[in-house]
Amino acid sequence: MSTDRSLEDKLPEEYNEISQTLQSADLILNNAVKNAQTLFHTLTVSSIDNNQVVTRVMVLREFNLKERYLRFHTDYRAPKIKHYLNNSSASVLGYDPKLKIQIKLQGRMSVHYQDNLTQAAWEGSTTRSKKCYSVKGGSTLKISNPKEYDLKDGNIEDGYINFAVLIFSFTSLEFLHLKSSGHRRVIHTWDDDLISSWLVP
Repeated sequence: MSTDRSLEDKLPEEYNEISQTLQSADLILNNAVKNAQTLFHTLTVSSIDNNQVVTRVMVLREFNLKERYLRFHTDYRAPKIKHYLNNSSASVLGYDPKLKIQIKLQGRMSVHYQDNLTQAAWEGSTTRSKKCYSVKGGSTLKISNPKEYDLKDGNIEDGYINFAVLIFSFTSLEFLHLKSSGHRRVIHTWDDDLISSWLVP
């Protein structure tokens, strides 16, 4: 994985104004949607199952700061679907050691299945991505022969029945920038209005 040089040029060398942190988070996450080579393209996403935290890495498909949401795609048969239907609490975490920036978001996850949102997301997906949803049996099923579950040629549109969209609506965004002369950490929270506060790193 690499860091986009043009992105680095747009980011401040140090953060002394609190608004800079939200602006940088917006730049980083929107860039990550389009650039699969950045570390923020694949984010750590957590759910809760029977009072245990369950974590996995997911590809970021969309980031919208104004509406405060992230979009992910998943297999409707995956266990995380049940997790989020039972408890929508979720967190999302990303870190790039070259940028020395960590972004952590807290909020709630909603599941979309066979609706207008999933249809639009499916139509915008690549052939390679669509093919993954045609694997028989569903996600995390225990098996004896993995070759039986290799991707096979067929009608890729058949996979739509297993396709789901997760919309993560965040209520807080924490930004951390590591620097030898002094770290900067900020928490942005939304209720009716945006409230931003410096934190001890």
